[in-house]
Amino acid sequence: MASLVAQIPAAASDAALRHFENRLGFETDCWDVHASLESGPIDFTLVDVRSPDLYAKAHVPGAINIPHGKMIASTMSRFPKDTLFVVYCAGPHCNGANKAAVRLARLGYAVKEMIGGITGWADEGFAFAHGEDAGQAPLRAAAGQG
Repeated sequence: MASLVAQIPAAASDAALRHFENRLGFETDCWDVHASLESGPIDFTLVDVRSPDLYAKAHVPGAINIPHGKMIASTMSRFPKDTLFVVYCAGPHCNGANKAAVRLARLGYAVKEMIGGITGWADEGFAFAHGEDAGQAPLRAAAGQG
């Protein structure tokens, strides 16, 4: 008798390859975002899609705050169409990042979700920024190194 894991056979390796490569086109993780913010290049705009109050309490350094419900054409028109957005929300229990990704994709922007959100960032032991306006400063500048 097969284990609960093996009761349904694994996908063929070519199907698994397509699946996991495709996922990387939709997702990034906290570690990769942190490493990119720390050492560059910063070729994306990191967006905390939670409320301004939650953003002010704690957010990823370098993130800007645009609540997902405010992602409309007039709000987003300040960003060039070739902007890559990385969106996050509270964590795996929150679908705000998914809602933001849908809105951005409908507006024609490239978008990835930072899986794990705030919860994942904390789990990695990374520092948070606090306050209403952290802008797009790299971590090294936020830490006084740049």
